[in-house]
Amino acid sequence: MDRLKGKVALVTGAAQGIGLAVAQAFAREGATVIAGDVKPGTDADGVENVKLDVSSNDDWTRVVESIIARHGRIDVLVNNAGIVACYEPVHGTDRESWDRVLAVNLTGSFLGMQAVLPSMRAAKRGSIVNFSSIWGNVGVPGAAAYNAAKGGVRNMTKNAAVTYAPENIRVNSVHPGLIRTPLVDAQSDDMNGAIIKSTPMGRMGTPEEVAAGCVFLASDESSFVTGSELVIDGGYLAQ
Repeated sequence: MDRLKGKVALVTGAAQGIGLAVAQAFAREGATVIAGDVKPGTDADGVENVKLDVSSNDDWTRVVESIIARHGRIDVLVNNAGIVACYEPVHGTDRESWDRVLAVNLTGSFLGMQAVLPSMRAAKRGSIVNFSSIWGNVGVPGAAAYNAAKGGVRNMTKNAAVTYAPENIRVNSVHPGLIRTPLVDAQSDDMNGAIIKSTPMGRMGTPEEVAAGCVFLASDESSFVTGSELVIDGGYLAQ
C-alpha cells in the first residue's frame, strides 16, 4: 500500500475494463486519481470522474487545466482509452473507421502527452504510461487500423522516452494480450477462442493483472525504466 502516495494521476478510458481497474488500483496505493472517459464513471473511493474525449484537444485542455488548478500538478498520465471499431483488413477499411480508430488510440495518446508535458517538464519529473497492445508488436489478419494505431503508440512512446529522459520524465508502453474486458466480450467467441488457443497460459488475463503492471510503472520503483514495453499477454509474444 501507499506505493503512489502523494501522486496525482490522470487515467483515460477509466469508466470500465482496464482503465477502471487501473484507477482503482492507483487509489488503493494512495494516489489522487482523476478518471476520464466519454462514458459516466463508476464512483469509488479516491477516484474523481470527469468527462474526457481523448480525441478532442479542447477536452484535454479543459481537464488538465482543471487538475493543475486544483492539485498543482500531474505526476502520472495513463493513456488507456482505446477502441477497435473496425475489424477489416486494409482493402475493407473505410476512411471514417480508419480515422476514428487512429483518433482515439494514437492521436488521443499524443494529445494526452502534449497536454501534461508542460507541467511535468516544469516539475522535472513524471511518468507516462501509454497503452499499446500485442497487436502493436505483431500483425493479425484484419483490424488494420487497430494494428496501425497501436504500432504507432509503441514507437511514439520510445520517441518521447528518449526525448524527455534528461528531464526525469519516464514514458513506457503496456502491451496487453487478450484481457477480459467489455471490448473483448464484444468480440466473437471464435476470435477470442483462437487467441486463447495461441496463448501459452491458455486463458484470458484480468484487468487487475494489467493494473498491477501500471502501478509499478507509475511508482518510483520504476525510476530507471523508460522506453520499455511491458508485455502482459500470458506468453503470446514469447513464441
